[in-house]
Amino acid sequence: MATIPLFSSFRYSDSLTVLGISVCTAVICEAISWVLIYRTNSYKTLRSSIDKAAKKLETMKTDSSKITVKKSKTKKIDRIETSLKESSRDLSLFKFKSGAVVALVLFVVFGLLNSLFEGKVVAKLPFKPFGLVMKMSHRGLQGEDPTDCAMAFLYFLCSISIRTNLQKFLGFSPPRGAGAGLFPMPDPKTN
Repeated sequence: MATIPLFSSFRYSDSLTVLGISVCTAVICEAISWVLIYRTNSYKTLRSSIDKAAKKLETMKTDSSKITVKKSKTKKIDRIETSLKESSRDLSLFKFKSGAVVALVLFVVFGLLNSLFEGKVVAKLPFKPFGLVMKMSHRGLQGEDPTDCAMAFLYFLCSISIRTNLQKFLGFSPPRGAGAGLFPMPDPKTN
């Protein structure tokens, strides 16, 4: 029995079940992240230092674009950029600890959903997907209809969109200047 009895009479019961489980999973994952990360003082300190450094760097760069840049100002900008990169890296490492717990929750939920909806079409796509997307959306399904959508693809799309928007809504999205993360882009000045 793959559907919740409440949804069993609806035409889109399987889709709604996957969507509902995805919403619940996103809420649980953000609650875990809040307990392990967002409520701690060290996270709040790192986040405020990243915000301050990003604002300071932005104002210095806009000021330096208007006038001729002196070497001392360039060194100060480089120093702030380096500090911002280090703080972003520290923030990413700090978030890494809850990532393992969240990944475990997601694997358990995905395994449960996979056993419930194995080989079952849960949705119809409004378009014919191209190569790689079709392999993902049609994974594990019998038949040749390219608009059939498997649970894995629908769950993946729902999870990404719901969790990202939930983070923004709750104010847990990464700070503005923390784009680098664990794997920062190479510095073009060193080439």
